[in-house]
Amino acid sequence: MKSLKIPKLTIVGAGPGDVELITMKAIKALQSADVVLYDALVNEELLQYAPNAEIIFVGKRLGCHAYTQDQINDLIVSMAKNYGHVVRLKGGDPFVFGRGSEEIEFAEEFGVETHIVPGISSALGVPASVGISLTQRKVAESFWVITGTTSDHKLSKDIQLASKSAATVVILMGMHKLEEIIAIYQQNRNDDLPVAIIQNGTKNSEQKVVGTISTITKLVSEKNISSPAIIVIGEVVRNTSNWISYFQEHFDDEFIFQNLNL
Repeated sequence: MKSLKIPKLTIVGAGPGDVELITMKAIKALQSADVVLYDALVNEELLQYAPNAEIIFVGKRLGCHAYTQDQINDLIVSMAKNYGHVVRLKGGDPFVFGRGSEEIEFAEEFGVETHIVPGISSALGVPASVGISLTQRKVAESFWVITGTTSDHKLSKDIQLASKSAATVVILMGMHKLEEIIAIYQQNRNDDLPVAIIQNGTKNSEQKVVGTISTITKLVSEKNISSPAIIVIGEVVRNTSNWISYFQEHFDDEFIFQNLNL
């Protein structure tokens, strides 16, 4: 039996992981949901805000997809037609490598009313949460946000361009191509740029490592850092407490004071 409610889809950004980093508008959408379709990177504590909804996990993890994207699209439409308000809950911001626009377009083709609730992108929120300012006067005038893995499972060509600039570079979904990324930087420049990698950013399980282009792959291996993680490359990393801790581990105090101008 079909619902008498108007078929509606709200694409909601759940933020980078911390349950408190979600907007009031997102909470209100969840509270009014009849169905919630949520992704793998969503903090499941957020589902408490949808007590009356049918909850369906549709996430994709490496090598394991609960649903294909085409199946998710079909599920959105069928659930909206049968139950009413569908909330599509996505990690970070749904329009930053989240395929939110594709799902909106598909739903509208079938006459489903659509709404969008932006979220805090992990590309911005995770670096900020550990004290990394992506732009900084006299250091970085801009930043790139790049996917490490494209739809055809290759490294984005934009990394070649970004590696030659003075901008901060934030790479999402790049851990499985970290060696390729480092090789591009070593090929395109001579300076040993600082690098920060944050796994499970803003969550209680967060881990982070800070090094340089020449040391980061070894440090990642030693610390067992893996996906999901954010890679941040650029001089702005040098101005965080993590960077200072790295030097304290590897060099003496005289070196730190001379080279970091402390």
